[in-house]
Amino acid sequence: MIFSWANVDDNGLDGEVITRFSAFFHFQSLTNYDFSNSVGAFWGLAMRNVGFIYKDPNNTAVRKKYRTYNLGFPVGFKFGDLGGRFIYVGYELELPFNYKEKTFISDKKQDKFNVWFSSRTPFAHHSLFVGITGIRGASIKFKYYLTNFFNKDFTDNETGFPIKPFENFDVNLIYVSLNLDLFKNTTFIY
Repeated sequence: MIFSWANVDDNGLDGEVITRFSAFFHFQSLTNYDFSNSVGAFWGLAMRNVGFIYKDPNNTAVRKKYRTYNLGFPVGFKFGDLGGRFIYVGYELELPFNYKEKTFISDKKQDKFNVWFSSRTPFAHHSLFVGITGIRGASIKFKYYLTNFFNKDFTDNETGFPIKPFENFDVNLIYVSLNLDLFKNTTFIY
């Protein structure tokens, strides 16, 4: 489960960011290597639905929902009682492969579109994360995206005039996720 929001600078203005909840569809598979009972490393493959909800500071009746599905490659280290509670830190490279944008005016959906491999976002997003595991495989993770959510050079020609809608739109995603069995070993029965 991901609770996300964003640090936004919209051409020098701060619009209202609304917390976005996402429980579908997230997948992650990790390989773990423990150097000892208290230090280990991990790497893996992930797919995530991340985004944010934003009210336009120039027109508060307009609310936008932006999201991408990303293919991620996390790497990190874990420290503590690796059989129990421990902290973990890492870096993740994410490749956005599906972009979705919804526009609401006075809480009524006005527009929605979905684009595969869109140039509205950069080719890759870079992020850092830190987390702590709890009992029975539960963990909480904090993640910060170093890369702007949008591609500032994206040009939209839909109106017949080229415009760069994200040229002055700086967005860094932040999220807190609740995870289950993130570092649990799986036994396969043949």
